[in-house]
Amino acid sequence: MRHAPIDPELFVANRRRLAQRLPPRSLALVTANDIFPTNADGTLRIVPNSDLFYLTGVEQEESVLLLFPDADDERQREILFLRETSELIAIWEGHKLTAEEARARTGIRRIEWLSQLPSQLHRLICEADHVFLNANEHKRADIVVETREARFARDLRARYPLHDFRRLAPLMHQLRAVKSPTEVALLQQACDLTRRGFERVCRFVKPGVNEVEVEAEFAHEFIRGRGGFAYNPIIASGANACVLHYLDNDQPCRDGELLLLDVGASYANYNADMTRTIPVNGRFTRRQKQVYDAVLRVLRSQIAGLTPGRRLRDWQETSEEAVARECVDLGLLKTKDLKVKPEDPMKKPVKRFYMHGCGHPLGLDVHDVGITTEPIQEGWVMTVEPAIYIREERLAVRLENDVLIRSGGNVDLMGDIPIETGDIEALMARRKKG
Repeated sequence: MRHAPIDPELFVANRRRLAQRLPPRSLALVTANDIFPTNADGTLRIVPNSDLFYLTGVEQEESVLLLFPDADDERQREILFLRETSELIAIWEGHKLTAEEARARTGIRRIEWLSQLPSQLHRLICEADHVFLNANEHKRADIVVETREARFARDLRARYPLHDFRRLAPLMHQLRAVKSPTEVALLQQACDLTRRGFERVCRFVKPGVNEVEVEAEFAHEFIRGRGGFAYNPIIASGANACVLHYLDNDQPCRDGELLLLDVGASYANYNADMTRTIPVNGRFTRRQKQVYDAVLRVLRSQIAGLTPGRRLRDWQETSEEAVARECVDLGLLKTKDLKVKPEDPMKKPVKRFYMHGCGHPLGLDVHDVGITTEPIQEGWVMTVEPAIYIREERLAVRLENDVLIRSGGNVDLMGDIPIETGDIEALMARRKKG
């Protein structure tokens, strides 16, 4: 665990909130993610299951959480099953959680080794009327490999075919969408770490540096801050910035071009998501500044437009209308284009220059879970990321901040990260004096 310890009351409160949403006599099970293989005998570092972490703070492989709020014996209402360690495991893999450490981290009193799961589960599942199992139900998930969750569910259904199995994901999405003060503080730490990385990069970038060198500067700051990358960073210079998911990060940054930085830090599994666009030589050209200021105006209007009770689809449409008006002023569209209403929304004239969504939920996942078909709620954290891409000019500007939605006024978690053209130029000028 690289990050500082988290108050276990966060996880105690999260489990309590889930228990309140379960029907009477319901048993819920949440498992850890798989450790995925690479080539030969290699494996990837485990990515903690977001729901398991949300409920326990545990990041260890093979862990299983069992919740049965109505169990007659209160000792059986919360049980965490962990992989039992050994001298061999300690030598080859390192330290694993002890029962005492798990209690301190999670606030769960009863800790058992994984070998006890079959017998304990059989006893309790026979008392339950409903069994809630988890799965990745993110709308954009592309699941091509059977997951640990899927194998676990398949095995239980085979062993207990007459039980009433239900979906846990909708309940978890509702819970995780609204962030607690502790979660907001962790997200703010990720944003603060992102700011430090960005400021470091602004003092580093100059004509001739390679995109990969810029990525390395972010990595230095993130890892030093006990974090890491929230996602594969996009370091895109010149025309590369017109590729929405550009990941090569291997081209030289040329004098006179813009450099798009879509980079966020992760801290304690909570993620930031930032985009800034900076001039490689430290000074915006007149045209670059025109496009940049247009996107910045849309960003600010869309941050203000994230109000509780509003539908996200209406918010998205407003962002497209705002970008379209800016495109008219930039000479990219004509006034008559603003009136075009094609049956296919993707064929709007503005989509040539702005083809993606204006934002998404953020939290334990970068594209976090949530009920995006419901009205915006206080306590959501959303990214706001308008853009204008002009492929013919090898020019793109995207700006992105992370925003906590409040009924009395939204909180920009990245409000202290330089974004005005003058502030960016001043920050980049410091390198020349060093």
